[in-house]
Amino acid sequence: MNAAERFEHFYKKPPQKIAFTPYRVCPIGAHSDHQLGKITGFAINKGIYIAYGPEENGVIEIQSLQFDKRVQWHVEATPKIRENDWADYLRGATIALHKRYALRRGLCAVIEGELPIGGLSSSAAVIITFLSALCTINKIELTAEELITISKEAENNYVGVSCGKLDQSCEVYCKKDHLLYMDLKDDSYELIPQHSSMKQHKIAIFFSGIERSLTGSAFNMRVDECRSAAYALKAYAGMEYGNFEETNLRDVPYEVFLNFRERLPENWRKRAEHWYTEYRRVEMGVEAWKRGDIEEFGRLSFESGCSSIYNWETGSSELKELYEIMTRTDGIYGGRFSGAGFKGCCMALIDPAYEEYIKEMVKKEYLKIFPHLEGRYSAHICESADGVQLN
Repeated sequence: MNAAERFEHFYKKPPQKIAFTPYRVCPIGAHSDHQLGKITGFAINKGIYIAYGPEENGVIEIQSLQFDKRVQWHVEATPKIRENDWADYLRGATIALHKRYALRRGLCAVIEGELPIGGLSSSAAVIITFLSALCTINKIELTAEELITISKEAENNYVGVSCGKLDQSCEVYCKKDHLLYMDLKDDSYELIPQHSSMKQHKIAIFFSGIERSLTGSAFNMRVDECRSAAYALKAYAGMEYGNFEETNLRDVPYEVFLNFRERLPENWRKRAEHWYTEYRRVEMGVEAWKRGDIEEFGRLSFESGCSSIYNWETGSSELKELYEIMTRTDGIYGGRFSGAGFKGCCMALIDPAYEEYIKEMVKKEYLKIFPHLEGRYSAHICESADGVQLN
């Protein structure tokens, strides 16, 4: 039963509208947006659907096909403290939107995710899909920038995840058959079309069978380690520094890092090493994409994954094995674990001619190591897609 069918079954009427937001993948540029780095990304043709209708009394009532609990709150009385369930992202979004616009109508809705949870920015996609519905009901027209800012605020301030704008930006700005190239220092971006000579490729998603929660992971600690490295480097170099929360590695020239990196605690040095090398990988990857070199672009994505494992030090044992399997499987140009990397999935750019072979080999090798994940592991072949359609 999909979202529209569940809505009609539960509310005894068809939904007024259905909205959709795609998931995203970041082939190069991971773990850098919160430090104002550069990123690349694609939206994919799988994502989050919401079937909904208006509630004139201001009540928001939502159920999910992925979670059992049905939730309710009023647009004028959203709980100020998170309740530690799947709907916290939406409560946070309601509060962030209501700070800027009057909300008088609520909604009844059913949300459905097309793929398993973890690694594809499902939280950002859920927030954006919900906001598009709530704005439509209340006749609010958000700009792309507002939608990204409000979505990020919901995760940062309410849920407590120290994410940057990577996820939201990919899901809003991306365009089919184009690479999103974005600089988070000034939010400038470019949509680079696929070169006419580029070899064919698709996007494979390999789910480990393990789901995860960012707030229960070491994600926020990694962000703090980056800020600590930047703060210390500024001090060593005699640079001006102010508020810790506003300190970013982007403020610190690479030469300063090279001069003083040995003074940093090992963990801080590794996080900074990843950030600076990832910044360069993005620039190299964009040049490879522009000239149609999917092999070099893929190689840099593999390199990004390696740095995330050894310098950023994330990746569950399951995701690390998936990554290693991908590196030795014919037909895979490149890839890495997707999202924060604590569990979830890996993404890969593949040659479509090898599609069935890749699916068979990755599954065989992975389940040989983790046989208990039979039935939970899954593989999905996707293509790039347009971002969310604004009202």
